[in-house]
Amino acid sequence: MSFEHLPDGLGIGVPAPRLTWTLPPGCGFQEAYELELDRDGGTVRRTGRVQGADQVLVAWPGEPLTSRERVAVRVRVWSPGAAEPSAWSERSVAEAGLLDPADWRAVPVGADWDEDPEAARRPARVRRDFRLERPVSRARLYVSAHGLYEVEINGRRVGDEALAPGWTVYPHRLRYRTHDVTGHLTEGANTIGAWLGDGWYRGKYGFDGGTRNIYGTDQSLIAQLEITYDDGTALVVATDGTWTAAPGPILTSGLYEGETYDARLHDPGWSAPGHAESGDWGPVRVGSRDPATLVAPSGPPVRCTQEVSPVSVTRLDDGRHLLDFGQNLVGRLRVTVDGPEGAEITIRHAEVLQDGELATRPLREAYATDTLILSGGGPLTWEPRFTLHGFRHAEITGWPGALPPGAVTARVYHTDMHRTGWFECSDPLVNRLHDNVVWSMRGNFVDIPTDCPQRDERLGWTGDIQVFAPTAAFLYDCAGMLDSWLTDVGLEQLPDGTIPWYVPVIPGEPMWTPIQPGAAWGDVATLTPWTLYRRFGDLGLLRRHYPMAKAWVDLVERLAGPTRLWDTGFQLGDWLDPAAPPDDPAAGRTDRYLVATAYFAHSARHLALSATELGEVRDAERYGTLAEEVADAFRRRYVTDSGRMTSDSPTAYAVALVFGLLTPQQRRTAGDRLARLVLADDARIATGFVGTPLICDALTDTGHLDVAYRLLTQTECPSWLYPVTMGATTIWERWDSMRPDGTLNPGGMTSFNHYALGAVADWLHRTVGGITATAPGYREIVFRPRPGGGIGWARTRHDTPYGTASLAWETTGTGLIAHAEVPDGCRATAELPGCPPVPLGPGRHVLDSAKLAAGAA
Repeated sequence: MSFEHLPDGLGIGVPAPRLTWTLPPGCGFQEAYELELDRDGGTVRRTGRVQGADQVLVAWPGEPLTSRERVAVRVRVWSPGAAEPSAWSERSVAEAGLLDPADWRAVPVGADWDEDPEAARRPARVRRDFRLERPVSRARLYVSAHGLYEVEINGRRVGDEALAPGWTVYPHRLRYRTHDVTGHLTEGANTIGAWLGDGWYRGKYGFDGGTRNIYGTDQSLIAQLEITYDDGTALVVATDGTWTAAPGPILTSGLYEGETYDARLHDPGWSAPGHAESGDWGPVRVGSRDPATLVAPSGPPVRCTQEVSPVSVTRLDDGRHLLDFGQNLVGRLRVTVDGPEGAEITIRHAEVLQDGELATRPLREAYATDTLILSGGGPLTWEPRFTLHGFRHAEITGWPGALPPGAVTARVYHTDMHRTGWFECSDPLVNRLHDNVVWSMRGNFVDIPTDCPQRDERLGWTGDIQVFAPTAAFLYDCAGMLDSWLTDVGLEQLPDGTIPWYVPVIPGEPMWTPIQPGAAWGDVATLTPWTLYRRFGDLGLLRRHYPMAKAWVDLVERLAGPTRLWDTGFQLGDWLDPAAPPDDPAAGRTDRYLVATAYFAHSARHLALSATELGEVRDAERYGTLAEEVADAFRRRYVTDSGRMTSDSPTAYAVALVFGLLTPQQRRTAGDRLARLVLADDARIATGFVGTPLICDALTDTGHLDVAYRLLTQTECPSWLYPVTMGATTIWERWDSMRPDGTLNPGGMTSFNHYALGAVADWLHRTVGGITATAPGYREIVFRPRPGGGIGWARTRHDTPYGTASLAWETTGTGLIAHAEVPDGCRATAELPGCPPVPLGPGRHVLDSAKLAAGAA
């Protein structure tokens, strides 16, 4: 049993959380179910037998939760024809957070000293002592911050999340998290304290040096510790004017800049009872926060998910150490070191090397430098707290003596989503490509979906996730995280319907202010909620974001006017077409307004589909008609009498084909022309952000599967596998971020960790791997592998909301053998090459194409 899209039910922020369960192994299908709710106070209620097959995001069956209330839930099910139900599931507990703004007594508290608001400012720590007069039966900490925080109680850290509370549109939504801290407390003297950092709230962020104080100038903790004694009485310790503040050992900290830590200034007992406060501790400055803006998370936090040791350490002649971790990753280094007091150890980071040195030019003004000043008090293990870097290589200066094995470890951080998708095949280069996609998703799903994790940007670009969402939704359970981010997209949407290029917005950036509507980027409003609905079966998510989607399509309709052609205004077009010059990535070979009008039709059609699912009958008819009108206008303007596109480019044909904008005759002509264009360039990539996710499907769907495989397996630049041959371990932003001679692309925008061009992995999962959802949440599945490109076998697995679906196939002398797994509660159809469709029920199946074809004959 699980609740909403959360990893657990502690601190849930909705009073009626939806329930999801998987069926017992071998159950097959569910005919009915019964739920039991055991509430605080011993009230147990059962629903009785409820007829129906629903088991994903089922409506809460009882009275809504009240703040802090705990309910243990379990389920049992009946299979068709079964006289008796299954055994009860294990109990899962949902515990509400603070659901009413009136529940909050905490106010923001931080340091009360004057600082230059435009300078890098020293992070503070805040603390408070308190006494507990009786044994504690339960304690909860509800905590957030203006900036970033890490809490300690009695010298022990609370939780393990990083960069909390994450990045939202803070004036409207600031996340708080609930922690069970019962085990942290003791009868008698206790202390709670927190480290504070700037983060996105007041730190420097954005292009060309960045912008400070985007949301405010304070750095404050908001914490409410609620303690229940064994006799039922309660105590609340909330942030208020009784707390104290002092500078900590962190001298400077920034998401771009890195962190400087002076171990000589750290008092290890600062958050423990009996600490004699020095003169540095003084009164806090008390701020204000509308408690109605404090919201519980809808997804998991950022955490360390892996540790990576260096694969090589090189000591240079000048004493520096150069480390290679063998993998471009996002995180920070943990070091264990001993040295004299005052010794400084400086750590710099970069994704690649050039001429044997860190290539830092692509970082622009993200200095990515951490500094540790030793105390001389013996071995010290240290890791920065409030920064993250994108890197494969690190340079360490000032290390005392030789660097011993195990002294330095890279710790990988990202939103701690549940992994749900896997793919591998007989081609090792394709496998490395897929691994690179996974690593780029990990590095860029850091609370929001970012474009890149290393340079002075790291923003929630809407177009990048719009094209990548199908891949992301296969690889990880990202529904809760992206639902939260889409909420912020809606909050940042302008009154006229314009979707910003990235969310949250950083005001004042010259190129992106005033905010203008742009195709492919703004279409995240319609296409990404639809993708998440289809992959996770969450109709509530689709409904929440429907007004945003509708406002976007209505805006584009006004911009296009009666012609139904969106052919005015600023557009990025097929961004990063490899034919575009390095200093003008939007100057591709495809008409930008062709792309804009194609997306207009595509979004209108998907809005009509959403309206149909939501029962908005009039909207479904209106936007369906609009989509057809735009498609007709598209054909009249951008398709010539010969059937060619006015932009005779692969992207033009790909969008027209995949978006369904052509007549049947035009589709044949367009598919053939696309294949000829690809082969004429020896199957090198000729598409950018818009065309790349579509081109393999466009070829496959028009009978040119062999050409799609030629594209996939090309190793010359530009291609998907060229970076792999150059040693890439993540997806590059540009096809030639590194040139064949080892030099970097000369453009000012060059990242080696950018997931957008990795959207081809969705085609790998569906066409090579052979798993496609044909009903929301994978309730219905088609197994349709399309072998080619010399790939002799493939194995694909996806943990759907109902359970595991998998397909493993291999070619034989007579055809293809496939092993398929269908989750309980789901139906599937196997469509092997040359064979009639075969219906499959839950369970494991072995399919032999030779036998199936012979049976059909």
